Amino acid sequence: MPTEALIDVDQAADRLGVSVRWIRRAVAQRTIPFIKVGHYVRFEPSALDAYVDTNRVDAQTPWLRR
Repeated sequence: MPTEALIDVDQAADRLGVSVRWIRRAVAQRTIPFIKVGHYVRFEPSALDAYVDTNRVDAQTPWLRR
């Protein structure tokens, strides 16, 4: 059972800096972790943070041209 307060779709979109539409699409495609509470979709803030960490792409050093 989560000990932190669950957040809704609008708050999740604000937290990730994306649109509500992107969040709803990610939920429909099951690419982002979420919790169903009745017919409502909720998110654990720590799960969203873990999602960001998992999908982080590190920068690469560009090839040096001579």
